[in-house]
Amino acid sequence: MAFNGTWKIDRNENYEKFMEVMGVNMMKRKLGAHDNLKITIQQDGNKFTVKESSNFRTIEIEFTLGVNFEYSLADGTELTGSWNVEGNKLVGTFTRKDNGKVLTAFREIIGDELVQTYVYEGVEAKRIFKR
Repeated sequence: MAFNGTWKIDRNENYEKFMEVMGVNMMKRKLGAHDNLKITIQQDGNKFTVKESSNFRTIEIEFTLGVNFEYSLADGTELTGSWNVEGNKLVGTFTRKDNGKVLTAFREIIGDELVQTYVYEGVEAKRIFKR
């Protein structure tokens, strides 16, 4: 897969509405929409290392496809779930620990962009990154 590399946020689509539905307060939504997120993805077979660096935090996540792991969003929301491959997409299914609701995430390469799509409670948002 062509996910390897460093990706910098270019633009968002419906991201503030998505964060609102997720329960993120207005101040954090405004800041989150302009977080200057940079993602570095390194794949080695079924193992991934993802480093997320933004104005608010830098974290490194390691996961294996199909294996559940715990993760917390920048606003502190705790999730558990896993990433899998479906066709040319990475598909993540995560359950919120606080309310049991499911957040689905997709990562795919479209042209020269990494498109991350999030779906929660029927609201879809996209974050588009460039190398």
